[in-house]
Amino acid sequence: MTTESPSEYNHLETLPTAELLAGMNQLDQTVPLAVSRALPQLERLVEATVARLRAGGRLFYIGAGTSGRLGVVDASECPPTFGVPAGLVVGIIAGGDLAIRQAVEGAEDDAEQAWVDLQARDVNEKDVLVGIAASGRTPYVIGGLQRARRQGLATGAIVCNPGSAVAAAAEFPVEVVTGPEFVTGSTRLKAGTAQKLVLNMLTTATMIRLGRVKGNKMVDMQLSNLKLVERGERMLMDELGIAHAEAAELLRQHGSVRAALAARQ
Repeated sequence: MTTESPSEYNHLETLPTAELLAGMNQLDQTVPLAVSRALPQLERLVEATVARLRAGGRLFYIGAGTSGRLGVVDASECPPTFGVPAGLVVGIIAGGDLAIRQAVEGAEDDAEQAWVDLQARDVNEKDVLVGIAASGRTPYVIGGLQRARRQGLATGAIVCNPGSAVAAAAEFPVEVVTGPEFVTGSTRLKAGTAQKLVLNMLTTATMIRLGRVKGNKMVDMQLSNLKLVERGERMLMDELGIAHAEAAELLRQHGSVRAALAARQ
């Protein structure tokens, strides 16, 4: 439980703001290095996820507290970024949607509830389940992974302690060992940052492998606001060498960057 080890810093309440910020920033710089050491594990999880999604499966996240919220955030960003259906990547948090905004006491301690929550989404053996738990000991996540693995789902985990029960319950664990936090045990800090980085990489690499990026551009993004429409217009201008007015009309006619490019190429 290195995430529970005492902080390398002490007497925090006596430090000026500049020193508090510098200390947190110094520790944060260790996170990408910790993630880099877990890249071989993450590669295996990405490959398994790509294979299941290509075969018609979905990606589910389960977690509690900060870990659960990060999963919900990552899932919610996939449709607008990559143009995939809202149900392709699903984040489930212990305690339900209320827990996204406030703590639901005891929800993470129920080892049976995750599978109940997953059954409500009709999970099956085509799907992938990734459990997210900084500590690696959350009963909600352990129980969900164990039951899902018995039912034939591909199972992954993102944890921040070595040799954890959550990692043991998953076929494709990703262990990013981040060490002690600035405030002892506050895993919304370094551990949360590490989890966010891994989630970014998992879905981005998966969507690229599934053909949802062309070159380096989000050609399937949803044109749901002015910023994204303007981004789409710039993509067409750059790719096709056309003026803004023509790009805007082309995007209006076809409704997506990918469709507009296909119409002209």
